[in-house]
Amino acid sequence: MTRKLEVVATGALALVEDMGRPGLAATGVGRSGAADRAALRLANRLVANPEDAAGIEVVFGGLAVRAHGLLTVALSGAAAPADVDGTPVGHHSLILLRPGEVLRLGVPPTGLRTYLAVRGGIAVDPVLGSRSTDILSGLGPERLGPGTMLPIGPEPRNLPLLDVAPVAPLPGEDVVLRAVPGPRAEFFTDARALTRTVWTASSRSDRVGMRLEGEPLERAGSGELPSEGIVRGSVQVPPGGEPVLFLADHPVTGGYPVAAVVLDTDVDRAAQVRPGQRVRFVLVPPPWKESA
Repeated sequence: MTRKLEVVATGALALVEDMGRPGLAATGVGRSGAADRAALRLANRLVANPEDAAGIEVVFGGLAVRAHGLLTVALSGAAAPADVDGTPVGHHSLILLRPGEVLRLGVPPTGLRTYLAVRGGIAVDPVLGSRSTDILSGLGPERLGPGTMLPIGPEPRNLPLLDVAPVAPLPGEDVVLRAVPGPRAEFFTDARALTRTVWTASSRSDRVGMRLEGEPLERAGSGELPSEGIVRGSVQVPPGGEPVLFLADHPVTGGYPVAAVVLDTDVDRAAQVRPGQRVRFVLVPPPWKESA
C-alpha cells in the first residue's frame, strides 16, 4: 500500500516546507523554507529523517490529517493540544498513526507555528530543488486544503535513539531579539531608538515579515536608497517609520534602510511571535568582531 497523508482540515494556514532554496537570490528567487527552522529540524530528527526533509507548517493550530498506511510522525514548535481519534498525544515525541486514524491539532496556548514531520518525509514534487511553499513568489506546492493527498517517501533505515526530546519553552509575553547594527544608521536621527522602543507584533504579519507597531523611527532627511540585497532577519524601516522584520519568504532586494539584522538563531524565535506580543531588540557585537 502506498503511504499517504490526507489533509482533512487546515485551520488558518498549512503549508509544506523544508529548508528552502539556498543559492538562488542572484536570480531573484528567495530561499523560503520553514519559518522556524529549528523546530522542523527537531521533528525530522525524531522520526529519523534528514533534517531538511519536508514537513507541514501549521499556523495557529487547526490541522487534521488522516493516515493512509502505517505512519510515524512527530510534532514540534508551538505545542498545540493534539489527539489521535480522541486520545491525547504529546509534542516532541514519536506518534504512531495506524491506517484511517486522524491526528488533530487544537490552538497552541503559546507560540504560533507547529510542525508535523512524517517518517520518510512529505514527497511532493520539488520546485527548483525544494518542496517549500513561498507565499511571496508563489513557488512550490499549493497551500494545503481539505482533500489534499500528500505522498510519503520511503522510510529511512536509521531509527532515532530517543522517543522524546527535551525542548526549551517558546517565548512568553515579551520577546527579546538579539541583533547587530544595520548598515544604514545614517538614515535615522537616532539609530538607538529601535532598541529603546517596545514594539508590538501586528496582525498584518506573515511569512514575509513581522510588521511592528510602535513609536515610528524618525528618518534623517528625505533621501532614498537604490534597491540592495536583503537577508532573513533584516529589520527594514519603510517611510512610515514602523519596522518590518523579514522572515522566511522575504524579498531578495529592498529599497528602504535596514536599521539592524537579527541574529540567525533568534529569527526562528521571531517566527513564533503572535500578533499582539511585545518585541524588543538588543544590539550585540557582530559575531566576527567577537572572534577577532
